[in-house]
Amino acid sequence: MDEIITYSANTNTNELVPTTPKELGQAANQIAEQTVFQDYQSRKSKNTLKHQQLDLLCFEEYLASINPSTRVTDTMNNPKAWHGITWGIVDGFVKWLLMQGYSLATINQRLTTVRIYASLANKAGIIDSTELLKIKAVKGYSLKEARKIDAKRQERSIPTRIGRKKHDATPITKQQLESILASLPNSPQGKRDRLMLLLFTELGLRVGELHSLECANFNLEAGTITFYREKVGIEQTHKLTSRLLEAAKDYITNYANGLLWRGSIQGHGLTNQKLSIRAINKRIRLLGSKVGIATLSPHDLRHYWATQATRSGVAIDRLMQAGGWASYAMPLRYVQAEAIANVGVVEKLE
Repeated sequence: MDEIITYSANTNTNELVPTTPKELGQAANQIAEQTVFQDYQSRKSKNTLKHQQLDLLCFEEYLASINPSTRVTDTMNNPKAWHGITWGIVDGFVKWLLMQGYSLATINQRLTTVRIYASLANKAGIIDSTELLKIKAVKGYSLKEARKIDAKRQERSIPTRIGRKKHDATPITKQQLESILASLPNSPQGKRDRLMLLLFTELGLRVGELHSLECANFNLEAGTITFYREKVGIEQTHKLTSRLLEAAKDYITNYANGLLWRGSIQGHGLTNQKLSIRAINKRIRLLGSKVGIATLSPHDLRHYWATQATRSGVAIDRLMQAGGWASYAMPLRYVQAEAIANVGVVEKLE
């Protein structure tokens, strides 16, 4: 049977060049292989890519530790950097992370990133499919295993977390929160801090979500706020509580001057420079220190919000939607346990 001939335009001469379907397919594959990493990354948020970059830099550090003579770089952008990566190397990476003292959550996240980019390298023709299946079979650590593994690491004086991120949330009581709010001065800075605290504790915002807010996000007449939740890729409208609405009206109308999170200099009021996320974290820590909480963070205030909501009888599905979570597992992790385990249950049975 004669081979079917097709024709494509030569962009240099405008001539038709005969090309077989097989050759066309091979050319298409080559183009796709060259752009597979870029195409994947174009679909991801900046925050996701930032975390993946850190994960892969750590993977490159591990590769350097096992073979100092060959430095592997740019595993995030260059498919060829994955040449020679095997399931044994990935399995060793997981164990290395464990011995380095990374938290199990971080280990699992970094393993996930390596699996993702190994799959992309497979599409680019660098890692074969058999090896990829073995790489995907490398397991992280479950919550059930965490306690035993961390206990063994502690016995060997191996840390169970690297960095400043806390293992557990710092609890804050309702009385402590009200004490902080009552202590805020009747000043532009005090008005700003009040609005900030209430957005964390009465809406459960993440610090990044709060930082991205602008005056235009608030509809003061309707008593609502509309904002984008980058972590889950959705836009939501929330109703403001009465005192949150009051705080928003007071600050935005009288002090924001078009810039919601204005910075401040002690004794000099508010500036026209926007507060950074780091400055917001530092401010919350300072406010917590006023009631004897040394390590209070915006995330702790989100814990507080979730805990108060469930203790008030909010159903878990409503909490999941209000908090911007993608699954039921996450809000359950954010809820602080009761001192009496069956509070809210025994009363229903009596």
